[in-house]
Amino acid sequence: MTVLDPPGVGAAGAAAMLPALEPLTLIDDPAGTRDLDDALLLELYRQLVRGRRYNQQATALTKQGRLAVYPSTTGQEACEAGAVLALDERDWVFPTYRDTLALLVRGVDPVEVLTLLRGDWHSGYDPHERRVAPLCTPLATQTLHAVGLAHAAALRGDALAVLALTGDGGTSEGDFHEALNFAAVYRAPVVFLVQNNGYAISVPVARQSAAPSLAHKAVGYGMPGVLVDGNDAAAVHRTVRQAADRARAGGGPTLVEAVTYRLDAHTNADDATRYRNAAEVEFWRRRDPVDRMERHLRERGLLDDAGVDRVRREAEEMAAELRARLAKEPAPDALDLFAHVYARRTPQLEEQRDMLIAELAADAAAEGAAQ
Repeated sequence: MTVLDPPGVGAAGAAAMLPALEPLTLIDDPAGTRDLDDALLLELYRQLVRGRRYNQQATALTKQGRLAVYPSTTGQEACEAGAVLALDERDWVFPTYRDTLALLVRGVDPVEVLTLLRGDWHSGYDPHERRVAPLCTPLATQTLHAVGLAHAAALRGDALAVLALTGDGGTSEGDFHEALNFAAVYRAPVVFLVQNNGYAISVPVARQSAAPSLAHKAVGYGMPGVLVDGNDAAAVHRTVRQAADRARAGGGPTLVEAVTYRLDAHTNADDATRYRNAAEVEFWRRRDPVDRMERHLRERGLLDDAGVDRVRREAEEMAAELRARLAKEPAPDALDLFAHVYARRTPQLEEQRDMLIAELAADAAAEGAAQ
């Protein structure tokens, strides 16, 4: 051990934290998932198909003006389905604005997932009920919140893990550095999952980091780094499951980089053709996570045409219900502005609330007189 080695780590320990140079892949080999439960593999496929249809429907609703914005995860479904299904019921998820499918897999109502993106309410669902934090638009700030909750749980003696989702762009933020450093020092039970989809809006990964991979950043903080094929739901599931089990057992945090690709534009307001070419997109279409999982399950004899049709019908039913419910305009109550700010309203809020009540009453009276 040298003076440059962290206490208790040494060169051998640091080397053990380094990720493999090639991402872990399972489903390209028919025997690659033999140790995983068949029912789990079929559920992964179901969630992939459901997630793809959800992306398509939400994108269409945005074009119709039903949503203010929608950041599609088409092409990234395996990251979120594989990771969330690897968690226990008591574990927590801290998503980014793009991780709508993570919420869907976690059991959040499909309409409530989109409520924030519709511009209605602050979250759209009860975070504590599903143990899912609100969708987070600022880059990487949710990673700090995830570490805080995880550290608090450890102090209480609660054996749970926290999944902190972020993108490759999030790793360039100072919040990301602070979160990983704090988590490693205090051995917080966090799994940091970086969905490296190639671009932070239009900025490619090569312009963000010169590291061999984003997973290699882990050793600098004193935690293991793992590189996984983000278009392989089974590989993501196994990796996150192992990291979450380690976290709950007191082993500390893990940084997982899932190499994937965003097939759609950044959001409906983005023109992706300005910074990437069709050949690149086509290359990744051939690695579509839904197609790869379906092919693997057919090779394993776990899926046939009838099974595919059944899953697709279920996804269509979900999309139809989503369309019908989002076609109804919300009827917001203006007084809700004051209902969820403080546990006990301040005098200033009470004054503002009374003013609004008076104004609404005056407007109603004037409208009645006019009729």
